[in-house]
Amino acid sequence: MKTNLYLTIALTATILSSCKAQQKTKGTTITLKNTSELVVPQKAITIKRSQLSVKETGTVYPILIYKNDTIPAQVNDLDGDGKWDELFLVTDFAPNEKKTVELKWSTVDPKFPIKTSARFGKREGKNLPVKPATEEVLMANEVHKALGFQRYQTDGPTWENDKVGFRHYLDGRNSKDVFGKKIPAITPEDVGINSKGAVEDNYHVMYDWGRDIFPVGNSVGLGGYALLINDKINRLGILTNDTLNNVEKTTFKIVSEGPVNSVLSYKYQNWEASGNKYQVQETTSIWPGMYGYKNTVKIDGLKGKETFLAAISNLNNKNPLKVVDAGDWVCLIQHDYLTYERTWILGTAILVPKKLYQGYIEAPKTGQLTDSYLAKLTIENNKEISYYAIAGWELSADPNFKDSAYFSNYVTTLAKQLSVKITVDVSK
Repeated sequence: MKTNLYLTIALTATILSSCKAQQKTKGTTITLKNTSELVVPQKAITIKRSQLSVKETGTVYPILIYKNDTIPAQVNDLDGDGKWDELFLVTDFAPNEKKTVELKWSTVDPKFPIKTSARFGKREGKNLPVKPATEEVLMANEVHKALGFQRYQTDGPTWENDKVGFRHYLDGRNSKDVFGKKIPAITPEDVGINSKGAVEDNYHVMYDWGRDIFPVGNSVGLGGYALLINDKINRLGILTNDTLNNVEKTTFKIVSEGPVNSVLSYKYQNWEASGNKYQVQETTSIWPGMYGYKNTVKIDGLKGKETFLAAISNLNNKNPLKVVDAGDWVCLIQHDYLTYERTWILGTAILVPKKLYQGYIEAPKTGQLTDSYLAKLTIENNKEISYYAIAGWELSADPNFKDSAYFSNYVTTLAKQLSVKITVDVSK
């Protein structure tokens, strides 16, 4: 406890000293109001740059002061033009609570505790070491099987918060996997590579931090997606033994990595599905406190007969799927020994928009996309669909996830909290 106290004092001193180094601009007051009767812990809030009338130039860091305390925050450059677009923060709210926060800018990084991360590593040749990277371009003929070796650390990028981690198979499969975390610290940078810098599957064994716990097979994992066209399920991408992708060009980028938010971007050009070609933009975002992540997908080139399918793998599931309305969301919930060889209990769920939900179907046992429940969602051309993927492991910081009723309650409570609107009023 004394150590924690000293750390808190040191952090506060660092932040206060950085405030002294702030640029000489008038402070901004931001009023945040919880419009519901619910307790809302670690609520993510974004404020557009245009709302703040920012005049600062160069590198600056936000300092949000509330009742002599500092709310962790960061700025995100979402469009990659070198100028940040939004202020992102995470804070707690009591029912109907109003917070009046002072925003100042600092030229000194306040060094908030790191609670999110995005990681990506790649190698240019089979005998070359993996090196950290923040972006990648993958052509249709450069998939794993065609290359003859795995180019990417952990098969593609990983992202995590203080509760759980995930990974995306960038090698053409585009599945989404789960890393079970036993501790809140960010996982080691060398997960997925050996001491020589070579790609190595060393994450299917248990470490102090946890391990990969989720079998994916030929599903698209937890939060992957597809299109239903004329009753045919069209997978975005291929299977591990395929040598040519159905996506002409895949562009990946880590957009932001910060203490309270990490954002990843995927652009799929000329995805061929049922004789049509689609352009897809996908954005993945994670912040502290939640056993899950947010995914947003926008598709251009729709002909009007497509249905969006949000996926939840049901490999190893022997229990009925629960479908529950909660707030603005429909929750598709599983709870069983969903891990490798049915070793541990894992709850998984996807939260999809109630206003778009058309029921669900089950994927076939054979084909390009199998072993999944698929939530059917109405989709409009070039219009975003956002949904959430949730994973609660019994060996995580919350051992109560081993109980089915507890996990279901966690998911539905989270859905209600995500539905809560926080009003933002900026006084310059």
